[in-house]
Amino acid sequence: MPLPLIIGLAGPSLATEERAFLEKAQPLGIILFARNIATPEQTAALVADCRAILGPHCWVLIDQEGGRVARLRPPHWRERPAAGRLGALPLPLAEEGVYLAARLMAHDLYELGINVDCHPVLDIPAPGGHAVIGDRAFGTDPDTVTRLGAAACQGLLDGGVLPVIKHIPGHGRAPADSHERLPVVEAGPEDLAADFAPFAALNTAPIAMTAHVVYSAFDQENPATLSATVIRDVIRGRIGFEGVLLSDDLTMNALSGGMASRAERAFKAGCDVVLHCNGRLDEMRDLAHVCKTADAPAITARIEAATRRRHPPRPFDRSADEARLADLMAHDSVQ
Repeated sequence: MPLPLIIGLAGPSLATEERAFLEKAQPLGIILFARNIATPEQTAALVADCRAILGPHCWVLIDQEGGRVARLRPPHWRERPAAGRLGALPLPLAEEGVYLAARLMAHDLYELGINVDCHPVLDIPAPGGHAVIGDRAFGTDPDTVTRLGAAACQGLLDGGVLPVIKHIPGHGRAPADSHERLPVVEAGPEDLAADFAPFAALNTAPIAMTAHVVYSAFDQENPATLSATVIRDVIRGRIGFEGVLLSDDLTMNALSGGMASRAERAFKAGCDVVLHCNGRLDEMRDLAHVCKTADAPAITARIEAATRRRHPPRPFDRSADEARLADLMAHDSVQ
């Protein structure tokens, strides 16, 4: 079994110590950021280098949502519209646009060997919520978010890329950016039910990323990532999600304590895989020891089930889809 750990790398090529760590630890995969990406040729070579060490089925993640959260950018890759811009279209056109954007992004990723996209965002912004979500969300209506989230997932899957729904069970009410500090949501279960709805409707997604958010209605102390109550009763229970539960980045300031402690608490709470993004090898080594103690049989089964969901891309006409997406965006510009 690969180590239930996804790591970030320091730069655009593997350093000698990183290579040694990958060979020894054998994590499930890597996640790419702007610091790892220069050109298509370089990025594909980096991915291939990692895959040669970790095996053909290793996971290579990226945050490619479109809009302001995109690691692949011009001049080498086309800019894709933000979820909020697509969601502002009339619903049938929005569904088509979301699907096309996801299918085209999947094409870009697949060409590089990237097989997991941390997209779509199913969070529903609420009054008082921090702008960190903002136009990364499809809208504020749960049914609309559900339909557009489903379109995004299908576009990615049709392009040979696994989607990651995020940030389960919902980040839209969070009054702070969890990159900076721990948000606490005081809403009651009735209000939160609307936030949970898109995740429940798409609970067959292969992977979901947790929110570093405290939901005081269920656990007054621990964010979802570290809360056995939220994971058991809300994510696995009310929402019914059965796929791979991936922690958000353990290095974010919403969490406290050392990296090993954070990982221990995440696994104890019920996360399947932990994510470490900053590229610090000393922290990765600490995490590797913790990951060896995770509940291997249950985690392995979920990872294997998710991996089986990935298939070669379905044929598509890239030029025609690019033209159609441009037409839809032109429609948006005249509204």
